[in-house]
Formats: sequence, structure tokens, C-alpha cells
Amino acid sequence: METVMKIQVQNDAFVVDAALVASLLDLPADDVQSLMRHGQITSTCEKGLNEHEDRFRLSFFYRNRRARLSVSKQGEVLQRSVVDYGTRPPQGARRDSNA
Repeated sequence: METVMKIQVQNDAFVVDAALVASLLDLPADDVQSLMRHGQITSTCEKGLNEHEDRFRLSFFYRNRRARLSVSKQGEVLQRSVVDYGTRPPQGARRDSNA
């Protein structure tokens, strides 16, 4: 039986553990905070509409990899996905020219 993944919700914001982001982006957890600070890992948060209004989609981008989490407003991870775009960067991802 799989353990339910939870993300902290603080002051109407999601707090995602670096270890989770690292596992999704195939990185060491110790590197996540620095990479985010330097804009090499970027993220978005989208609120669902209509029948999905109680859900959020958190997306993380690093190089040619995109990780997405579908999360309830209580922080329960409902779905997750990872896409490795190979040599093509994900559409809409901000890229650092030094990456």
C-alpha cells in the first residue's frame, strides 16, 4: 500500500519538501534550494477551475525535465508526473543560457 504524499500548506501557499522536488527532477536534495535561488529550477502554481476548483497544479522545471503535482487544497498529492524532453526544453520553461 502506497503512503499518501502530503505537501504543507502555510498561509495559503504550498511548501514542497526539497527531497520531493529532487526525486522528481532527478537531483540531489541538497542542490534544490540553490538551484531555485539561482533561477535554474523554476516553478508555477495553477488553481483549477470548475470541477477542479479544489485542486492545484504545481509544476517544476529544470533543464529539459518537467515535474507536475496535482494537489488538493489540503496538500494531498493526488497525481504526479515527470516528463523528460530529451534535447528539447519544455515549452514555456524559462531557461538559463548558462545551463
